Amino acid sequence: MSQPDAAMISSVTSAAGKVIPELVLLGTVCINFLVGPFLVSPSGRALPGLRHRWGGIAIAALCTALYLWWTGSTEVVTTGPFRVDNIVWYVRGVMLIAALLLVLVNWSQIEDGKAAESHACLLAITAGVNLVALANDLTTLFLALELISIPTYLFLFLPRKDSATQEAGVKYFLLSVFSSAIMLYGFSLIYGMAGTTDLPAIQTALANSNQTPVLAILGMVFVVAGLAFRLTAVPFHFYAPDVFQGSAASGAALLSFVPKLAGFIALIRLLEPVVDAAPGLLLADVMLPMLWWLSVITMFVGNFLGILQNDLRRMLAYSGVAHVGYMLVGLNVGHHTTSVPDGIEALLFYLAVYGLMTIGAFAVLIAAERDNKPLETLDQLAGLHRVRPGLALMLMVFMFSLAGMPPTAGFLAKLNLFFAAWAQGDVSNRWLALFMVINAAMGSWYYLRVVGAMYLREPLDEHHGSHAPAPIIASVACTAMVITLFFVPTWLWTMVQTVRSS
Repeated sequence: MSQPDAAMISSVTSAAGKVIPELVLLGTVCINFLVGPFLVSPSGRALPGLRHRWGGIAIAALCTALYLWWTGSTEVVTTGPFRVDNIVWYVRGVMLIAALLLVLVNWSQIEDGKAAESHACLLAITAGVNLVALANDLTTLFLALELISIPTYLFLFLPRKDSATQEAGVKYFLLSVFSSAIMLYGFSLIYGMAGTTDLPAIQTALANSNQTPVLAILGMVFVVAGLAFRLTAVPFHFYAPDVFQGSAASGAALLSFVPKLAGFIALIRLLEPVVDAAPGLLLADVMLPMLWWLSVITMFVGNFLGILQNDLRRMLAYSGVAHVGYMLVGLNVGHHTTSVPDGIEALLFYLAVYGLMTIGAFAVLIAAERDNKPLETLDQLAGLHRVRPGLALMLMVFMFSLAGMPPTAGFLAKLNLFFAAWAQGDVSNRWLALFMVINAAMGSWYYLRVVGAMYLREPLDEHHGSHAPAPIIASVACTAMVITLFFVPTWLWTMVQTVRSS
């Protein structure tokens, strides 16, 4: 064996050793796709209870990945296209726990004959998010984002065959392809400027420049625009309400959190080497004001349109848009003078809490479904506290947390972002902090409408909804964590600070 071949094999082996949790997930994906079709007849009939078996396999794979994550090394290592550091450790933990919750949310939403493919898509998406955090190269980052997008199309399409679901899947597919093309064009411009796709090398090229190349500015603008589609930041949010409304609740739950987590981690990975390498140059002067305006417009538009909604899915979609505006505050102030708390720390804390809030809310909506028909309007929640008091209480907790009210983790998450912006001291970031307060008050209106419908109105009938245990377990787990993090936030905040110290 020649020396170059031996070096290549050694490099591949070393890289594979850093992604063992992801290899476990992708190995399970292969098993599901290879074995699943043989357990379903050509007519689509499957053994009763098959979804429980596939759900158990998915949980086993995720628990194995969680064990490997918890017992793995936190040493900072760069191996070819991957960089293993504390942010990877944090994202793996958050995403694997979110995936466990999403498996439970999806459990009762999928038919026996489609369970193998549905859970396989969820595991592939989980691996993709982790690989986004691991990416140390533009090519790796793009492939990781596509590993999220492609299984998401199938995940949205599988639960139901009605026209609304098909329309939602097609809309998401077309716009996701468009956003990928925009982002890839931005990557090509950055490559044209630096002559490499390696992020540290791009950082070095920018740091050695006396002035920012125009290609770098245009490239980053296109990249941010492409990622803004995934985040549902204004003006790239327009597809979200329609897709949320047409998808099954499990698909909406996934879309409400996973693309946002992946998008923000991708932005952190890109902005740190690109913007931080060029302080005082034109690139930083363009990117930071763009993030400022993106944040302000997104939070105002999301909350204003959320107030106008009576459809629950559309309301939660616009709620997600508004929360992206809040999180962009952390991304914006994270690249200014260091403050306590740091903007990126506040953003990472907010992402974890937001995942619990939004997945928990959709889990309650699934548990409250009537005859497997989705809850669509506020009227259908009327008097829920009389027929399902436990579900009403949990949904109230999630609404209070989304509004940023104590005693919930959402209050601390917003407070961290507020102080991160205010502590910067400059006028523009203090305006961001004030806009956050105004928008939190605006958003409280439609969250309290949900609570009012459940507690201040009489039920339409005495139907008690679904008693499927899986979404109820997910709801209880999310509620417990949202309340616990208000009283004992130290453990999560310590994890976040560890990420920033690497």
